[in-house]
Amino acid sequence: MEIAQSKIANWIKEKKEFNFLDVRRDDEREKATLGGLHIPLHELEARFEELPRDKKPLIIYCHHGVRSLYATQFLKYYGFDALSLAGGIDLWSLEIDPTIPRY
Repeated sequence: MEIAQSKIANWIKEKKEFNFLDVRRDDEREKATLGGLHIPLHELEARFEELPRDKKPLIIYCHHGVRSLYATQFLKYYGFDALSLAGGIDLWSLEIDPTIPRY
């Protein structure tokens, strides 16, 4: 249910198509983002139908990876090809892109 940071970094280099979904709060997204779609976790149950069903993997991220794991389980139940970004945006800042602010 999780995918490694390095795997996603390689997908980006290879131009593999996928969708990012950020499930953090609005104030967190204002501090740092990897881009993609944004539906805070507390709104996901009511809004998940807004997500694309285009067969691209949905890579879900939060700050450290806990909320994204919950979102991944929820979305898999509804048939999405969903994976949680292991370690969240914080680990991304540490291992992949130090220009992404840590908070």
